[in-house]
Order: sequence, then structure tokens, then C-alpha cells
Amino acid sequence: MKLTGSYQIPANKQTVWEALNNSEILEQCIPGCDEFIKNSETSFTATATNKIGPFNASFTGEVELKDLNPPNNYKIVGQGNSPVGFASGEAYVELVENNGITTLSYTVDANVGGKIAQVGSRLIDMTAKKMADIFFGKFSELVTPEDKRDEIISNLAVEKKGSATKYLYWLIAISVIAVLLIYLNQ
Repeated sequence: MKLTGSYQIPANKQTVWEALNNSEILEQCIPGCDEFIKNSETSFTATATNKIGPFNASFTGEVELKDLNPPNNYKIVGQGNSPVGFASGEAYVELVENNGITTLSYTVDANVGGKIAQVGSRLIDMTAKKMADIFFGKFSELVTPEDKRDEIISNLAVEKKGSATKYLYWLIAISVIAVLLIYLNQ
């Protein structure tokens, strides 16, 4: 499964980079996150519980950051397991700043297997999009300076009303790992 996407965050690139590497912020943003442990500066272990089609499963996974080029880009490599399946893959994440707004772009190559893969790629894609919206909405809220939040929220409401079919992919779809893998990861 290959996914790409981008998200605009109303903060400078350095602020976004630091937030992407902050385990406390990531834990708050990942849908269904039960636990997020920073093992080192470049590796994390996480557990999340999410509903994918008929399955409500808890995934445990490992994520490692590679090819770091702060604050511009990096690669996320990881894998996650659950009683209903697994996810593995890697994502390339890039940050570009323009006039104080940072565009986070990502390209993901992920594999999903086990019972969870039997629900079909369309359902997995829809779940990934939904989780991406949740992740980036919360991430943007936490990273955006308070004085800009009201303006951003009203702009997002207008944008969503005008484009109901516009969804975002992100690295962390099936679990924290899949979320980091499929969203970033997921």
C-alpha cells in the first residue's frame, strides 16, 4: 500500500520538527494511544487500540527514525502486531516552511497482513484517512500558537464545508505503528 499526502501547520519548521520528535505530543495525537515510550532519541515503542472494520484490536509496535536531516526531513521505519494482523513499512517525511506556515509532506510504503488485511484495502484506506484527520487535527492544535488557533479553526471549517471529499493520509493507521507508518508511518 502506497500513500502520500501533506498537511499545512501554522507554525515555523523548527517548532513542527521538535513536536514531531516529542513523545508527549505524539502520544496525545495518536488515535487510541494507550502507551507511547521513548526508548532513545530515535526509537519508540507504542500501543494503541483502534477499530478497523469489524475488528477492535490493540496493536503494539516499534518505530525507528532514520536518515535524520533536522529540521527538514527523515525516514520512519516500523512494524506493529496484534492478534488480528500486522503492519510494517516506512515513510519519508519532509517539512517546508513558507511565511511561517510549515507544509508537512509524507510518502508511505506500508504492508498490512493477517485477518485485518481481509477487510479490504478500501476500508483500510478510509480508516487511514480518518485517523490522519484526527492525528493532524490534534497535532496542529497542539503546535499552533494560541493566538492563531481561532483563525485556523474557522478557516478549516470553511475549507471542509467546501470540500467534503478532501481527506488526508498519515503514517499511523492501524495502530500507533501503523498510524506512524501509514500516516507518517501511521
